[in-house]
Amino acid sequence: MEQILVVDDNLANLKNIQLQLSEFYQVLLAKSGAQALQICAQRIPDLILLDVDMPEMDGFETLSRIKESTLFSRIPIIFLTANHDMAIEVRALESGVVDFITKPVERSILLHRLQLHLDLAKYQHNLESTVKELEDSIVLSFSEMIESRDKSTGDHVQRTRIYVTLLGRELIHMGCFNKELNEQDLSLITRAALLHDIGKIGVSDVILLKPGRLDDQEFNTMKTHTTIGAGILQAMYERTPTQHYLNYAIQIAEGHHEKFDGSGYPHGIKEEKIPLCSRIMAVADVYDAVVADRIYRKAMSTQDAYNLIMAGKGTHFDPRIIEAFEAIHEDIEAVARRRSAKQPTELS
Repeated sequence: MEQILVVDDNLANLKNIQLQLSEFYQVLLAKSGAQALQICAQRIPDLILLDVDMPEMDGFETLSRIKESTLFSRIPIIFLTANHDMAIEVRALESGVVDFITKPVERSILLHRLQLHLDLAKYQHNLESTVKELEDSIVLSFSEMIESRDKSTGDHVQRTRIYVTLLGRELIHMGCFNKELNEQDLSLITRAALLHDIGKIGVSDVILLKPGRLDDQEFNTMKTHTTIGAGILQAMYERTPTQHYLNYAIQIAEGHHEKFDGSGYPHGIKEEKIPLCSRIMAVADVYDAVVADRIYRKAMSTQDAYNLIMAGKGTHFDPRIIEAFEAIHEDIEAVARRRSAKQPTELS
């Protein structure tokens, strides 16, 4: 059953609207803007009916506070008002409300307006999901096309995406990086991870497929895949600035070979100067590289790979990310053991 949050400082109004809606919806009641924010922090309603004139925190301030959070920004909000001032209506529409309902509320109008905006919100969500699936398919196909130049790295981008997701979820669970990482950030980072090696499109097959160790000149050329990738993605982001995952993709492509102690490349930056998404990707990328056969060496066992990652704590890798890796390494190893499957395990 869809949830409607009703916010009004008048208890009689709250009870009246609850009576009108409870047959069709689960109704949540808040007597103030502050209480509405508390309820939203615990659950995400499908729609909010918000009174304009309230003491302390009025409807406009409550609306602004709700819209600050990316988790709540897409909730349709309808203003309840007894004020017919045109200037207020214009201000409200500019602030992001989807409709007005005049008090006292007439039941048939209320039900019709609610269902209309719930249906519109559902349609928009489904449309955005379809577009995202299409974009993900294109990104995955592009990254796999680049990866296919090296037959020994099969499904590397898919597995590293899974490792990044597992590590990100554990970091959120641990309460690390609260200002930089939440579920929405992780969703964007996970999409961006698919493009971490896009710059290899600019590296010669002679170097990319060399069976032995690269000499210094060849290795320096290989290093350029980070800046080449960042440049490609920067151009894409400038053409499609609404695709915010590309901002993470730029950081990951350029920074996933940086090391926590500053000894990595291309810029030799260290610690928090390396973007968080790049620091997470570094662990995922190295782990998957060493547990798979490559043209120039045999795979490590998962135990040896675990030991290698743990040994890099504080030097190659961010210690907090290694703590997350240690906590979930069995889940990561399970994905690695299935690396020979044609379709790697997907996460819900």
